[in-house]
Order: sequence, then C-alpha cells, then structure tokens
Amino acid sequence: MIERAGAGPLRRLVVLRHAKSARPEGVTDHERPLAARGRRDAAAAGRALAEADCLPGLALCSTAVRARRTWELVAAQWGTPPPVRRDPRLYHGDVPGLLAVIHEVPAEVETLLLVGHNPGLEDLVLALAGDGLDDTLERVRAKFPTSAIAVLSWRGPAWRDLAPRTALLTSLTVPRGGRR
Repeated sequence: MIERAGAGPLRRLVVLRHAKSARPEGVTDHERPLAARGRRDAAAAGRALAEADCLPGLALCSTAVRARRTWELVAAQWGTPPPVRRDPRLYHGDVPGLLAVIHEVPAEVETLLLVGHNPGLEDLVLALAGDGLDDTLERVRAKFPTSAIAVLSWRGPAWRDLAPRTALLTSLTVPRGGRR
C-alpha cells in the first residue's frame, strides 16, 4: 500500500534496464558493448515507450557503454529526443544513491527516464512502489530482465519529494526486438 499520497502534479518515473550486453574478452565491465539482441531490444524499447505515450522530458543515463548505447537506440525511435544527462553515479548505484540523483531533477520535468543497471534499478522500483497494478510487483520481484521498462506514477511538487513506498507501479514491459 502507498504510504502517503502526495499533492502536486502527476509525475512518472520510467526505469529502463540497459539492453543485453556482450562480454568480449579483455573489455572492462564499464566498456562492455551491446550484443546484437540488445541492439534490437533497445530499439523495441524506444518504440514501446512511444506507443505508450511515455516519452520523458529528461533522461538520466549511466556512463557505462551498454547503457549509453541503449539510450541512443531508444531515443533514435522518437522524433525529438529529450535532453540526456550522463551520470557516473548510476553505474553500480544503490537505492539511496539513485534517489539522490533523482532528487536533483528540476521540478518542471514531469516524466523522467532513468537508464541503468541491476540490481540497483530493480531494488529502486521495489523500494518506491507502495503498490502495483495487476501483477507488476510480483513480476519485478521475480525478474527485472535486460530492456525491462517499469513505469512508476506519483504526485508531488518536486522530484526531491519522491520517497520509498510513495509511487504506484503502473506497468512493466519487456520489449523484444525479434530474431535472436
């Protein structure tokens, strides 16, 4: 159950786990590229967000290559992508660290996209969701796979007011881009 309903505009936090990455020998974790499947799935994620009318006013993206490339392929599916900020704190971020980044977002942004990594993103979704529609919370608890998109809605005057158990998990989508 949502612990406290906020006052203010309806806001959406769109949480996107990076697409499937490759593991080439001799490449550091931070520099890992996307696999072919990841490139297809990232484009499918961009299309899914557009079809759901869930385009952000701002994107925050990890500095890891696989997250940056996911963002590029997602944004390429939209007419005019929003501004993006690459933030090293999103790489290996935990819930308090991810919330600190979110709390810095300007109040005029109503829909925010966060592109990052597990286990931090899954933990963030579960920490923020006071409730979920249908079986969304159970599905996140079971698995938050690559390219997963979780949408959390909440009301609040500013992003700094977003707190654990104050949002509603409205959807969980795992777009796939075709042939593997």
